[in-house]
Amino acid sequence: MTFSSRRKRLGFFTRLLDQASAGERYRLAAEQIIHAERSGFDSAWVAQHHFHEAEGGLPSPLVFLSHVATRTSTIRLGTGIITLPLENPVRVAEDAVVLDLLSGGRLEVGVGSGGTPSSFTAFGLDSASRPEVFDRNLAVVRNAWSGGPFEGGDALYPTAPDLNNRVWQATFSVGGGIRAGKAGDGLMLSRTQPRPKDAPHASLPDLQHPIIDAYLEALPEGGEPRIVASRSLFVADNREDALRLAEKGLRRVVADFAAKGHMIPGDSLADIIAALDTHVGTPEDVLESLSRDTTLPRVTDLVFQVHSVDPPHEYILRSIELIANEVAPALGWQAPTAIPEKRVALVR
Repeated sequence: MTFSSRRKRLGFFTRLLDQASAGERYRLAAEQIIHAERSGFDSAWVAQHHFHEAEGGLPSPLVFLSHVATRTSTIRLGTGIITLPLENPVRVAEDAVVLDLLSGGRLEVGVGSGGTPSSFTAFGLDSASRPEVFDRNLAVVRNAWSGGPFEGGDALYPTAPDLNNRVWQATFSVGGGIRAGKAGDGLMLSRTQPRPKDAPHASLPDLQHPIIDAYLEALPEGGEPRIVASRSLFVADNREDALRLAEKGLRRVVADFAAKGHMIPGDSLADIIAALDTHVGTPEDVLESLSRDTTLPRVTDLVFQVHSVDPPHEYILRSIELIANEVAPALGWQAPTAIPEKRVALVR
């Protein structure tokens, strides 16, 4: 099943990994989201990571998005994701409602059960219990938004029942796809995911088509599919700049993997790009690469991030422009209005 006749939505995703202090990371990420809005993007998404500076720079996505909401007006603001087992679900429900009201109803709530085991330990939790805690906390959040009573009789103020229609569940598994589908939630597919031991050379579409199939099969009758495909994409005006910056960024990732005991097959830049499911180059280069991703015609939302390349800020801004002007339209996206071209001058 494909959705090629529908207008695809275009999103920008950041893990806030600019090479800068935490405060500067937040400032730069906000500028990138503002630039994405000006370029016509439909949504912006931020990841949540606790403790590990090199993996992600943002432990409090709803706080950050509240700041971004005051500087934007149309772009939808999404969490990709909130690690729900590590949160107090009543507080998540309250903060989400306040942000949604302040942003004019622009919040999209992506949730998941992930997180490193050490993060769970720091919160006094056992990572082995994450699926059960996730289900329990999500049920509390949904009930709170709907105005249902808590134990003791209190209820959320203010309520926001419509937020229940803007939940997205992230997953690597068919079981997770079924869970999201049965709930009528959106499905969030990752930019990359681990290959099973019995299929080490499987492509990303090989792993994600079964998840999409299971999700669509589990949707309630008449349910509207919502499927995000997040993809690593760095676009530059020339191939040399793109590959030079990609090699610098991707080799940092390889070194980090090696330190943790994970080896990537092959050592050439092409090997690393393939292993990390990254699309790099000029608009023509990345369109050729993306054309081999057979999941993309099946999704409703194309969400692009520059991780794991993580180039300098000015190159991220230019990549956003090139995606909006040259890449996304070729993939079925139409800008909501005519967007005047605004070229970013690169500092040499």
